[in-house]
Amino acid sequence: MSGADTRQAAAQARITELRAQIEQHNYRYHVLDDPLVPDAEFDRLMRELAELEAEHPELVTPDSPTQRVGGAPAEGFEEVRHAVPMLSLANAFSADEVQDFDRRVRGGLETESVIYAAEPKLDGVAIALTYENGRLLRAATRGDGQRGENVTANVRTIPSVPLRLRGGGWPHRLEVRGEIYMPLAGFRAYNETASAAGEKTLVNPRNAAAGSLRQLDPAVTASRPLAFFAYSVALADGLADSHSAAMKQLREWGLPVNPEARTVQGAEGCLAYHAELQRKRERLPYEIDGVVYKVDDRTQQDTLGYVSRAPRWALAHKFPAQEEVTRLVSIDVQVGRTGALTPVARLEPVFVGGVTVTNATLHNEDEIRRKDVRAGDWVVVRRAGDVIPEVVSVILERREGASPEFVMPVACPVCGSAVERIEGEAVARCSGGLFCPAQRKQSIRHFASRHAMDIEGLGDKLVEQLVDGELVHSVADLYRLGVEQLAALERMGQKSARNLVDELQRSKRPELARLLYALGIREVGEVTAGSLARHFGDLEALMAADEEALTAVPDVGPVVAHHVHAFFREPHNLEVIRALQQAGLEWQAPREAAGPGPLAGQTWVLTGALSMPRMRARSLLESLGAKVAGSVSRKTSVVLAGEAAGSKRARAEQLGVEVIDEEAFRRLLAEHGLQAD
Repeated sequence: MSGADTRQAAAQARITELRAQIEQHNYRYHVLDDPLVPDAEFDRLMRELAELEAEHPELVTPDSPTQRVGGAPAEGFEEVRHAVPMLSLANAFSADEVQDFDRRVRGGLETESVIYAAEPKLDGVAIALTYENGRLLRAATRGDGQRGENVTANVRTIPSVPLRLRGGGWPHRLEVRGEIYMPLAGFRAYNETASAAGEKTLVNPRNAAAGSLRQLDPAVTASRPLAFFAYSVALADGLADSHSAAMKQLREWGLPVNPEARTVQGAEGCLAYHAELQRKRERLPYEIDGVVYKVDDRTQQDTLGYVSRAPRWALAHKFPAQEEVTRLVSIDVQVGRTGALTPVARLEPVFVGGVTVTNATLHNEDEIRRKDVRAGDWVVVRRAGDVIPEVVSVILERREGASPEFVMPVACPVCGSAVERIEGEAVARCSGGLFCPAQRKQSIRHFASRHAMDIEGLGDKLVEQLVDGELVHSVADLYRLGVEQLAALERMGQKSARNLVDELQRSKRPELARLLYALGIREVGEVTAGSLARHFGDLEALMAADEEALTAVPDVGPVVAHHVHAFFREPHNLEVIRALQQAGLEWQAPREAAGPGPLAGQTWVLTGALSMPRMRARSLLESLGAKVAGSVSRKTSVVLAGEAAGSKRARAEQLGVEVIDEEAFRRLLAEHGLQAD
């Protein structure tokens, strides 16, 4: 066999393989409305087939996917033969391809410049609406381009499709082409309602629109939030001479036309429009996957004519694909700054959404189970705008062998501390908050914050330097820092270093409630920390308490009790607490009130931003005999509201509870011989 014969045989084998794949994808996409791959993968197969057939025209056959559009109509609907075929559009993926298109158009028209009508390419379902004497007669899907499905009963339920045209002057028979789609807001609202009711949710807006349109019961279609935009006229007598004028006429007759549509001049105008729409893409209320350019002059359209499956006068310019297919190499687990464990898919590099993606989030263990994601799978990856890439689904048909299911680790992959997951919560967390390197910076920032240990001068940038420079491995290491060490850091002089060391020394005798809050125990805020401190009086007693004893504390329920108990059962956390003791920290037990106090019997609630530390305000109120609670109820006596007070203040006003500002609170303190600062 000669070299030419070998090449032709190889091309024939690949063409046969591509045709089989494309026909399968066509069937799943157009007939079953259940695509196996994203559009970008389908486009790539079509482009490869078209290029091979262009190189080997002797291998082109009438039944090739390049010679027709879409798949056959599904059973269950009356067949409709289109008077004018519903052809698809040629695709462009680069500026060069758009310029080549413009060059061909100008050459075919023998003109220097062309006006194009440009509009968003909606990711929905193509539809043909036929009107007779201004009344909707029939609605048909594209089908295979020659024959579609009669879905009139379903389309009549879509509010944006007029059943009767407005005004007058429309032709006796008018066929309008357009796109039925599901707006993003409606898609999200539908899924929220379905999820709350325990029903099946919709996969994405495009599939949702296709599936809704093909319901045998029009009542089901009516329950779906569908909408319509007209984008062309197939049949009409006496219509305007340009596409843009025809669209304006359709709008006047009550047919919705995309407000983003406009006319542009030449390839430069097309590319500028494409760039503008790509910037606006994430803000649009519907999904688009590119833009469409059409020669605006209808006479020029007729001059240019058609190729076998697409008009020569129109082009779809796609955006970088937001979904792609790649192989998932492994599933790793990352630990975030708050201790949350997040499974991450390590991928074979794939270009999606304009960047090369190698990692994608899998959210949590429940999501992995729901999608049945396993190492070695071929997966669909999505990246929209600046959103973190995610694994959308698995192509189960391409799974090879029996891969093991993913199991969340029982020990933190960073520090080895126990991993806990509360029943009813989706996220698993590392319990070694004081020790875990992944949480180190966050735990130090919280420890030093104003309402915790209140260490002035220990800001975020300094924390970054201390941790990145391996000077601090836990909060206990802060108390071993020397002036010379600190002074050597960027933007730290001798005076600043000395001030910080003095601040650290001052903070060595905190109130027990402040220390408990500073430790960063999950669900333990300032109010709960105060309740725990008053109830147990000593850290050792609190550390030894079981969950039953913890639930006896006011404001502490089973979930908080579990978190507190788990925190003090983790050996790594205990190591840090002992290191704090060795560094000289001596926490102070809550002071007993000398008598009932002038505010005895009153319950106060603090809300909003106060100029004084909230723990200080709480301590002052308790010294006057008041109880400080975390929520407003009818038993609340007074609400102290700082700046930007929100729901608690509103609740107090609703219940008629007294609300005072910080100035009034300071006057109250002064009356009883106390100073706020």
